[in-house]
Amino acid sequence: MSIDFDREIPRDGTSSVKHDGRADYFGTRDLLPLWVADMDFSAPEAITHALAERAAHPVYGYTSYPDAMYDALIAWLDKRHGWQVQREWIVMAPGVVPSLFAAVMAFAQPGEGVIVQPPVYSPFFSAVTTNRRRLIQNPLRLDNGRYTIDFAHLERCAGDGARLLLLCSPHNPVGRVWSPAELEEVLRIARRHDLTILSDEIHADLIYPGAHHTALATLAQPADKLVTAVAPSKTFNIPGLGLSSLIIPGREQRDALENVFKTLHTSNTNPFSITAFEAAYRGGEAWLSELLLYLRDNRDFVSAFLAKRLPAIRLIEPQGTYLLWLDCRELLMNDSQLHEFFVKQAQVGMNPGTVFGQGGSGFMRLNIGSPRHVIADALERIARAL
Repeated sequence: MSIDFDREIPRDGTSSVKHDGRADYFGTRDLLPLWVADMDFSAPEAITHALAERAAHPVYGYTSYPDAMYDALIAWLDKRHGWQVQREWIVMAPGVVPSLFAAVMAFAQPGEGVIVQPPVYSPFFSAVTTNRRRLIQNPLRLDNGRYTIDFAHLERCAGDGARLLLLCSPHNPVGRVWSPAELEEVLRIARRHDLTILSDEIHADLIYPGAHHTALATLAQPADKLVTAVAPSKTFNIPGLGLSSLIIPGREQRDALENVFKTLHTSNTNPFSITAFEAAYRGGEAWLSELLLYLRDNRDFVSAFLAKRLPAIRLIEPQGTYLLWLDCRELLMNDSQLHEFFVKQAQVGMNPGTVFGQGGSGFMRLNIGSPRHVIADALERIARAL
């Protein structure tokens, strides 16, 4: 590889949530932080060069979105996902999580139902409950180490007064990349019940060999009510810059979301975010290709280590993302004991499965976006503690 992903980059003292925030989250700094979903790798050189060049201009005023930024995103989606997006469909947003909250406000009235599919990224829940919408849960099914959507139950949920489905595709934390057949069925159910779908596809570019991400919109019909959230933040490790896009073909849905953003007077015209956004999609592809190989090898390293040294911890084989979902139920610990074991004895900081809702008990989420020797150190610590 031309990029040294094995190089450890010190992040302490940078106000990093993942590193400097571990004492607040875990109650101690004495552990390896493998939790928050950002990577410990340097961003692509194309981004750092573009940011340095922009910083060299000493005026950092209000900044509009240049045509070149939109063109870079449109070209990326076409090349990587075979998705031909029109410029007028794109609504810029201050991040995918704010977009979840905005979608709940735009497409469901207080008291109306919003469907989520746990175990899932925790803001999916808070976007609903904070806004006083009714949370409807359609839990994923785990059969023989593979998660699937319970479509019969989803149909019942949709018929229970639901107005919006928050779909995580690829899914965080279980690592599923939904097949075209599964996505087609989601669309059919949405049509029958007049559901709007927000498809969070922030991990769409982080797919392992043997799997293929299908953008939900490429399967949709013109009348489908669909919003797709995309961003360079996870793909190119720039989540702190906080800029994303919503792709919304339907004028009615586009107007509804833009009206919510107007009521909040959100401003996402940070000149550095805009610069990084364009540079990522225009110049980050070669870096991403090498990253995916490194993450694949990290995943396989964890899988082999668990099978040989820690058979009581089972890896749910991921098809995408750099987040591994570990089944720790055979350790025969309750969730409080699991937390105590990993934090105090193994000194490895992971996200407890319980924060992902129903179906998360007995699981942990491990972030493998770090140099391999760090991942190896974490696994050795767990093995010694057991």
